[in-house]
Amino acid sequence: MDTRQVFVREIEKNDGNTLSINQFEVGDVGCVVWDAALVLLKYMETADFDSGREWQGKRILELGAGTGVVGIQAATLGGDVTITDLEEFVPLMQMNIEANSRLMMGKIKAKALKWKDDIAKLPANLDYVLCADCIYYGESLGPLVETICASAGEKTIVLCCYEQRTTGNKPELEMKFFELIRERFVVEEVSLENQDPLFRSEDIHIMRFRKKPDPT
Repeated sequence: MDTRQVFVREIEKNDGNTLSINQFEVGDVGCVVWDAALVLLKYMETADFDSGREWQGKRILELGAGTGVVGIQAATLGGDVTITDLEEFVPLMQMNIEANSRLMMGKIKAKALKWKDDIAKLPANLDYVLCADCIYYGESLGPLVETICASAGEKTIVLCCYEQRTTGNKPELEMKFFELIRERFVVEEVSLENQDPLFRSEDIHIMRFRKKPDPT
């Protein structure tokens, strides 16, 4: 990895510590920290999670992690975390794990995962599945939904945070994604009032999914 193409974004946590997240100057969408990831990671420190204490000891999977920032936040709060993305993002995720190792209260590892194709590699007995800004490619919607379904057990909470976009086919992709998700999950939106008072936006939505009971 050519470190000359990397720059660092610092993100302050509520406890006064700072996450240092490496990003690529050029590359695919997974190379930078997107606003939805910031909204989600700051939500993880709110009263909904006992100011972050709720994450201690929880088994957590992040899908489409990119830089890994959301999963890294979960590990600093005490979670047992697996962050995943395509093979080419693993070195960047690993770099960011190492850059923030001094803050880790829990455990974290980075793994390559191709949605749907690598379902057998998913960790079991998850408490949370995290997903930030993953709804943007039409061909990936089905595999993403299949992977979420395969990773979520009866008691798993899926937190999906995304920025609502109005250009091109983005509204249709969002609508299709939630049509597929609602076939298998109960979906509710986290109100703005429950989110971080500074890191929130009417254009960025945090959704909670819980699997519907098996009719059989």
